[in-house]
Amino acid sequence: MSRRAAYEIPAGLKDAQQRFDEWRSSHSGRRPIPEALWTLAAEQAAHHGVFRTAQVLRLDYVKLKQQMKGTAATTQPASTPAPAFIELIAQPPSAAACECVIEVEGPRGRMRVEWKGSAAPDLAGLSRTLWEPGA
Repeated sequence: MSRRAAYEIPAGLKDAQQRFDEWRSSHSGRRPIPEALWTLAAEQAAHHGVFRTAQVLRLDYVKLKQQMKGTAATTQPASTPAPAFIELIAQPPSAAACECVIEVEGPRGRMRVEWKGSAAPDLAGLSRTLWEPGA
């Protein structure tokens, strides 16, 4: 890709840039950007990236990213329903084997346990036998 192609602004982003420039030139002083322009900027950011859109439209990157989070729920197409049910498939116990090495040292001694099995060992019980007197 040539250096010139990297700086070319896509048509949709160029139109948005023109609308922002028109709005800025028609207002003097600091005024909040209208919601319609924020929506347009968020749409462009979804297509061209937040950084590039913020750079071309001369917007604050963080504010544009926040605006995208706020409009993400409203811009979801109506033809895509939210999932009502998600099936979770559990792995068979043999595939989910637990494998660990436990080293415990206490006033009554030191113990090393290498565990390979289908269930996790009772670490609390093992440590109690070493640390608690009379266990």
